[in-house]
Amino acid sequence: MKIKDKEFRMYIPEGEIAKVVERLAGEVSRDYRNGDLLVCPVLTGAFLFAADLVRKLTVPCEVSFVKYTSYSGMSSTGKVNSQLPFPPKVEGRDVLIVEDVVDSGLSMRYMLDVLKVLHPRSIRICTLFFKPGAFKGNYKVDYVGREIGDEFIVGYGLDYDEEGRELKDVWVVE
Repeated sequence: MKIKDKEFRMYIPEGEIAKVVERLAGEVSRDYRNGDLLVCPVLTGAFLFAADLVRKLTVPCEVSFVKYTSYSGMSSTGKVNSQLPFPPKVEGRDVLIVEDVVDSGLSMRYMLDVLKVLHPRSIRICTLFFKPGAFKGNYKVDYVGREIGDEFIVGYGLDYDEEGRELKDVWVVE
């Protein structure tokens, strides 16, 4: 399949993604049985994953989207831009950041620093994909759907220059 100037091949089918989301929802639900959970999906890439995850949770939660970006095209710019920050209502609450992919960890480190100043009771990270080979963070990613290599992926919310988000499966660049 071609998106703009790149060729992609099927990487992870929709059914496999659904199983991963189901497992993550079970783990999150178990850990937040007694909490005041505020789920903060990171736009734009995590919106499909977050919607599926929240619908499978067995604990009540509130959702508040945030948007922090560092990507342009297929690579990180090295600079994080805040377009929709965390709401002040995080104070004293359990916050779950939901991300599509954690690679270098630069954006997440920035978000964690911003969030800590707002005094949540706890902060955990849930990501659909984690790239341990690219990760330079000094923090724990609490819930990992699937570890992948450093390949560039699209689909299920992830994009290549704003295209490909609508794909039900995840595709990898050739």
